[in-house]
Amino acid sequence: MVPGAYEEAVAQLRLRYRLSAMTADAYGGEGWIVVVQDVVLGEELAVYVELVRARPLYVIVLAPEPQAVSEREAGRGKSGYGAGWTVEALNRVLRGETPRIGLWLYTTGQTVEQTVGTVLAELGRARVVGAAES
Repeated sequence: MVPGAYEEAVAQLRLRYRLSAMTADAYGGEGWIVVVQDVVLGEELAVYVELVRARPLYVIVLAPEPQAVSEREAGRGKSGYGAGWTVEALNRVLRGETPRIGLWLYTTGQTVEQTVGTVLAELGRARVVGAAES
């Protein structure tokens, strides 16, 4: 996926979202607790929330500051950025175009353990109501 991608690339991204929502619903329907981890930015987040039919549904958005993301990325063996997407560009879409659904955590300076603790302590704020519950 690159900025200004062709329609086919957008269609593939949306297919990925639909398939992960279907998979989450299938596992949830069998009684499993499901965690889906993905990057869903902009208006696609609201669309994704409606794709997942299983309830209850919790959405947690991790939103550290761009400098913290860059520092973390430098310590990894692989890169999640490239092809025209930068930390700053994705941050602009996250903060400027993504609806405030669920629990948003500004995790700059937090350890993994601290973030997990915050998620567990604030889980009620992460619950979303969608068409499946209306």
